[in-house]
Amino acid sequence: MLPFLVLGLVLAWLPAYTDRRDIATIDSDAERYFGLALYVVGSVLRVVPVFVLGRRFSGLVAIQEGHELETGGLYRVIRHPSYLGLLLGLFGWDLVFRSAIGVLVSLLLLPPRVARMNSEEALLESEFGQRYVEYRRRTWRLVPFLY
Repeated sequence: MLPFLVLGLVLAWLPAYTDRRDIATIDSDAERYFGLALYVVGSVLRVVPVFVLGRRFSGLVAIQEGHELETGGLYRVIRHPSYLGLLLGLFGWDLVFRSAIGVLVSLLLLPPRVARMNSEEALLESEFGQRYVEYRRRTWRLVPFLY
């Protein structure tokens, strides 16, 4: 948990710092506006699942008492909309500050995020069995038509 806290703090500070000092910046204002759009969309995607899942939403990989498999709304298309939102928001933040270094550092979060998705999906399959297998078969993990 500590490495993620440190990485989060670095990513909150680094893009703005590199932009201000003009260190490895992407030289276009179009990236800023694209990054802002990504950040806004990502923030919404990150928060909506909290309301959809309610008390079932947890920072831990766990099954709550009375847990039901959510397959409607955003979950009808992708299995991890909150993680997609996190990643879009993160890369959007980097681009708002035109930080190539921020983008590279943000890429470090992809392997642990995939590992977390693997853990969650294994737990959900053990809890919901064939129902989850069928759900997984008809949905995208993170990005429709891509992954």
